[in-house]
Amino acid sequence: MGTLVDTMLGFRGELIREMVTAGHTVFAFATDYTKETRAAIREMGAEPVLYRMGQVSTNPLGDIAAVWQLYRLFKRHNISLSFCYFSKPSIYGTIAAKMAGVPFRVAKIEGLGRIFTVGPKGDSFRKRFVRKLMIRLFRFSLPMAHRLLVLNQGDKEDLESFGIRSPEPEMLGGIGVCLERYSFRPPITDPVRFIFIGRLLHEKGVRYYIEAARALRRSYPKTEFILLGAPDAKPGAINRDELKQLVEEGLIIYPGLVKDVVPWLADSSVFVLPTYYREGVPRSTQEALAMGRPVITTSMPGCRKTVVEGENGFLVPPHNQAALEKAMLRFIQEPELIRPMGLASYHLARERFDVREINKTIFRLLDLNPVHLK
Repeated sequence: MGTLVDTMLGFRGELIREMVTAGHTVFAFATDYTKETRAAIREMGAEPVLYRMGQVSTNPLGDIAAVWQLYRLFKRHNISLSFCYFSKPSIYGTIAAKMAGVPFRVAKIEGLGRIFTVGPKGDSFRKRFVRKLMIRLFRFSLPMAHRLLVLNQGDKEDLESFGIRSPEPEMLGGIGVCLERYSFRPPITDPVRFIFIGRLLHEKGVRYYIEAARALRRSYPKTEFILLGAPDAKPGAINRDELKQLVEEGLIIYPGLVKDVVPWLADSSVFVLPTYYREGVPRSTQEALAMGRPVITTSMPGCRKTVVEGENGFLVPPHNQAALEKAMLRFIQEPELIRPMGLASYHLARERFDVREINKTIFRLLDLNPVHLK
């Protein structure tokens, strides 16, 4: 159970198919189904279930309504195992599953998200207040789960510091990628071509990337900078008008909304994600690793496991523009580093982020034996 169906289709497809192949009946809960996405979920062999959930708020009536709706859906479909991922579904879904008497309940925190992301100028009073509310909701709901999964050590330590030790947070290390789909492609070295893939939010580091492009192109005009992601109306995000201006300026290559990032990664040199968002483990970084791209990212908890410093890329401190530009400059001045570091990324992806191996771990943790073997 998640929120956005596109995330379920793009990031949970292999897991859903493997559950169905093993003989389990899978109900896929999401908040934004369309006729097309319902059909896509059914093609996987799962049954789409629409539910409603707003942002975490200070309105208790809205929270009660979300829990009550999920409770009724769990009862109606006779759910025997709930697998809720992301913060809000893990909170409300786990409470509802407990109320509905679901025999086995799993919560999966894939990064603590925007509320726990500290900006370069600190946080507003409202954000600090909502963070305290979230911690209380975590304390109340997550102990109702039989298993609690996280993707990185930082999230595990934070949840434990909130007082959540039963069930003990278990580190999964990433959701993984299909290594057949995101297969190794030799990186481009002439020209050196950087690529950013992600939501065009300030928290994802997109403005740091753009400022680095602006600074580096002054001395290295042949260097190229690709930007992939949807424009956003949130404060500090890159909107459509700004994107148009950046393209007209010749600063970035922006092809519009892209459904398949594989050709763009294949035609790039180095992946860059200067995020300070409280990620789980960024899926885009895992894809870049699998395709053999060196990675420059930050030393945030969700990013550390994607880089072995100096072997497949570089970690830079969040909010450190100078360090980011220095790391990118290294590849411009020494393009001979790109291919061996890219190969190291590929081997790291096979070792840590093979979705089939990660799904085997999930099956074991959820005790999901194939039905025909029971």
